[in-house]
Amino acid sequence: MAYHASVYILLLAAISHVMISASEHPTVYIIRHGEKPLDSTDSGLSAEGIERAQCIRDIFGANSIYNIGHIMAPKVNSRGEHRRSYETVLPLATDLKLSVDTSCKRNRVHCVGKKVRNYEGSGNILISWRHGKMKQIVKDLGYEDPPEYPEDR
Repeated sequence: MAYHASVYILLLAAISHVMISASEHPTVYIIRHGEKPLDSTDSGLSAEGIERAQCIRDIFGANSIYNIGHIMAPKVNSRGEHRRSYETVLPLATDLKLSVDTSCKRNRVHCVGKKVRNYEGSGNILISWRHGKMKQIVKDLGYEDPPEYPEDR
């Protein structure tokens, strides 16, 4: 059975969004992590990515229309890799006094879908993930043909 929720892919530098709706479920916002450094061995955010994370606070913060009640990002592995998504939403989570749910590994999109489907809290859900998995997450939530995130962003 497909999960019906409002799903928006908010592309930080971009244009497209996807919507699946039903009023009894929270709206799910999916964003790509902030910009990465030129040094490929650094799995954190670049200065521009840190600035982007600060902007996320203004967009989704307490005074916004988004009413974020749950924030998700991939689990940071033991080597500290895959932390960009987490670092992108951490300032917002701090402002909203929420923890970032990092219980799903980066490639386990079914885990993300299950968490969203089982969410019973108040407010909407913000997911920060790597762009290569966004389409799969949206499909797992029941949208049959979501757009591909552009590689050149």
